[in-house]
Amino acid sequence: MMTNFCTRGLENQAALRILVVVGLVALLSPSPAAQQQAKPPVFRANLSIVSVDVIVRDRDGRAVRGLTAADFELIEDGRAQDVRTFAFEEIKDAPSAVVSVDLLAGVAEKALAATASGARPVASVAEVTPAAGPMRSEDLAGRRMVILLFDTSSMQPEDVQRSVDSARKYVAEQMSTSDLVAVATVGSILTVLTDFTADRDKVSAALNQLSYSDGTETPPPTAATAATDEAAAAATEETAADAEAAELEMFNNDLRLRALRTLAESLTLIEQKKAIVYFSAGMQRSGQDNQVELRSAINAAVRANVSIYPIDTRGLQAVVPGGDARQASGRGQAMFSGRGMSRQFSQLAASQDTLVSLAADTGGRAFTDTNNFGDAFARVQRDMSAYYLLGYSSSNKNQDGRFRRIQVRLKKNDAGYRVESRAGYYADRDFANTSKTDREALLEEQLFAAVSVTDLPVIASAMYFRLAADKYYVPVAVSVPGSAVPVTEGLKEITLDVLGQVMDERGMPVGRLRQTMKLPAGTEKTLAGKQILYQSGMTLPPGRFSIKAVVRENATGLMGTFEAAINVPELARQPMKVSSVVLSTQVQASTVKSDNPLIRDGVQMIPNLTHVVSRDQKMFFYYEVYEPGLTAAKLPDLRTTIAFYRGQVKVLETPVVARATVDAANRQATLFQFEVPASSFEPGLYTCQVNIIDEVAGRFAFPRVVFYVR
Repeated sequence: MMTNFCTRGLENQAALRILVVVGLVALLSPSPAAQQQAKPPVFRANLSIVSVDVIVRDRDGRAVRGLTAADFELIEDGRAQDVRTFAFEEIKDAPSAVVSVDLLAGVAEKALAATASGARPVASVAEVTPAAGPMRSEDLAGRRMVILLFDTSSMQPEDVQRSVDSARKYVAEQMSTSDLVAVATVGSILTVLTDFTADRDKVSAALNQLSYSDGTETPPPTAATAATDEAAAAATEETAADAEAAELEMFNNDLRLRALRTLAESLTLIEQKKAIVYFSAGMQRSGQDNQVELRSAINAAVRANVSIYPIDTRGLQAVVPGGDARQASGRGQAMFSGRGMSRQFSQLAASQDTLVSLAADTGGRAFTDTNNFGDAFARVQRDMSAYYLLGYSSSNKNQDGRFRRIQVRLKKNDAGYRVESRAGYYADRDFANTSKTDREALLEEQLFAAVSVTDLPVIASAMYFRLAADKYYVPVAVSVPGSAVPVTEGLKEITLDVLGQVMDERGMPVGRLRQTMKLPAGTEKTLAGKQILYQSGMTLPPGRFSIKAVVRENATGLMGTFEAAINVPELARQPMKVSSVVLSTQVQASTVKSDNPLIRDGVQMIPNLTHVVSRDQKMFFYYEVYEPGLTAAKLPDLRTTIAFYRGQVKVLETPVVARATVDAANRQATLFQFEVPASSFEPGLYTCQVNIIDEVAGRFAFPRVVFYVR
């Protein structure tokens, strides 16, 4: 059994784990007759050992050897701890005794099992090297375990080729006999090309599967391939749980982070340090991304003693004024005022920020703005060559789930040695023995936790509609896939607690969500394939906000968290004032009186949070235009249409709708609603562009929404 951990912000530090050792002592009976009269007693001992990996360096950065347990001082939350276990791990090149080790073969099975319980599928194994024999701890002792992970969804063909070439060079020139290397890719799924092996030929063969032919251009998909894509999508059969799981990760980066988390968790039981070399062309995060997933991936890596070394495969980049050949030239005054260049620098930094966080918080190092990827492999070998492993039994036996800070020091440090270790770990928490008061406190703690749980998949969304010049109504929706809710026999009802908070840029709360959702008995039979949705709303001024929502299933205590940014624009400064574009696939009767614009004439529009629709559904698009230009007769002249694109090809466009009325006079808003059957589209990814023209004011806007038809 492993205890959860969390640490943040310390570079080049070793990991820590909790190991539970169970001993069985059986007293043997002297005769068969005596065995039948009484069962032999069994004594069980449960001892939790916190293992802390420590690197000691001298002033020149070299590893210090020859220290003993008596030289170290361990402190947890201000209390001294006794060092119970001590070892020094050093990796030296030696003749290879193990050719292959079968460790990642269970990744696909683990992902499929998670899918059955409602978690999102992330992994499949395309090819796994069979194990040479049963895995033994002595086989892995003195080995560097490195995973080469290629993020093919973010990289261009030239980026993939550059990263593959650097990996080939590492295998040919730097890979030692002590290195066990695995190769994996993450695109729409996590694929293991080869398991851990010391065979250079096997690693090279896996890398060759990613390599592009020299001089062969790999163009992006064109409209000519659309029919093939649609046929493949139509031929794919998904269960309700699979479809639900895929919806939650269709338009964000959470899949990549979940792939890192899955790889780390698969290596949890291996004691020594491991490393993931993550090749990526940056990870630009948006408001649809769950910020909790980043911290969850980092926490899983910390628990598994895995350090992540991201490499920005774009290499050394120059920000070209007005944009380079990969993007359209800038327009307007931004090119001449400096705002355009500033925006380009900000976008570049934002795409590298997540990579830096992954490295810093797991003890690795990010390699950005460099064309020499070989330094990353050298750093991995250096960091995993020599370290101390200290173990202690914590004097704090409370399973409160709180963060416990660890300090490792040398009792005598006259030579000025530098001690590198992680900051601490999170203790276990037992939900079944938690009182009602404590359960409410657990929700509150998760709301403010630095690292939140993601055992229950959650997605949240927020929109904006103007009520006045400085006041907006922000509908908030929180959703959980029904297939993720565990069903416990004998329960009269299923209950889920929802707690959320909206904060401004200063971190001050400006809105709060709290609800206990009760699903009657028998609902569990129809949950698969459905979404459990909670809706609320609040009034906010223009500005930048953030929302964090926590959902807990109250039978098992599974919790999930979603955190994202909310941007409420100041429409008064924009020439064309348009609200959020809402995509819905369901409407229902409602008698609730509210400022919510999604409730009109006794009908409520339910937002589709995942933007994934089935062909048998109808799609409803709703948006509002504020303060349109008025003719001499005090009437607007607005014209709008919706165009649907598959890649670069327009596949459908609605007829032009002209409006010459102001529907909501108190808000100076003209309302638009379209109904489009999803059966008009073949399966695939589409971009919906809303074209709005104000004929009187001579203004226009083109907001866009992406959705997927399955």
